[in-house]
Order: sequence, then structure tokens, then C-alpha cells
Amino acid sequence: MDEAMKIKEKEDETDEMLTTATLAGATARPEVRTVAASTISVGGASSAGAATAPAMDKQAVPLFSAEEAKDFRARWDAIQVLFVDEPRQVVEQADSLVAVAMKRLAEMFAAERARLEGQWDRGDNVSTEDLRLALQRYRSFFGRILSV
Repeated sequence: MDEAMKIKEKEDETDEMLTTATLAGATARPEVRTVAASTISVGGASSAGAATAPAMDKQAVPLFSAEEAKDFRARWDAIQVLFVDEPRQVVEQADSLVAVAMKRLAEMFAAERARLEGQWDRGDNVSTEDLRLALQRYRSFFGRILSV
């Protein structure tokens, strides 16, 4: 069995029980916090006011492969059509699907970081281009999060 099939089977096992609350590690009502904007000083220059939202790439890189996106959309469509008959169950299923998508994104970013750290740990030089591309993906994703 190839690696993709193993991952898919593992996802299928955990999808049914996953919620956004469990993903966030919430055990009680979530606490709302107000966070003051901070500045990061890099070489004497401040990053306050850096244009994160406008920095969203002109051509945003898809977060999921075409096949994964198609699968998520099909699953969403299947959930949504049942709303009239089972609204509460549908909302629970929608929450679970959102949690699965968020978990998948976290796994993808963690794998990218692990790949880069693996190169660093072996003493390999990670090219500036690889690091630029990784930062570009983070920036694109971060901009999307903030624009929602």
C-alpha cells in the first residue's frame, strides 16, 4: 500500500471524531483575548504596519492539491445538502470537516518545516531560494487567514 493510501486511511479513522474544539485543545468555553499589535525590529527597522494583507501574493498558491481540494468540496457538498433534514447533525459534520482541513494544513506546514530542519540538522545548506519559497507560502497563508 502506498504512503498516500495509508495517510488517507488514517485521516478517515480520525475525521469522524475531530472537531474544531478538539483541534484547538479546548475543554471549556474558549477565552477571547485582545492582543496589542507588536513590532518586530529587524536590523533597526520596524515591521509595524507591514502590509500583510496586500502582501497576499498576486497569484496565491493553492493550499491543497487539486485532488484534495476536489475531495474537500465533494465532502462539503454532501454535508450541505442534508441541512434541511438534519440541521444539527450537518453543523456538527461541517465543524468536523473544517477541523480536518485545518489539521491537514497544519500537517503540511509541519512537514515543510521538518524537511527544512532535517537539512539543517544534517549540516546541509538550505538554499536561500528554498527559504524564500517557504516564507512566501507562509506569507500567503497568513495573509489569507487575516483576510477572512
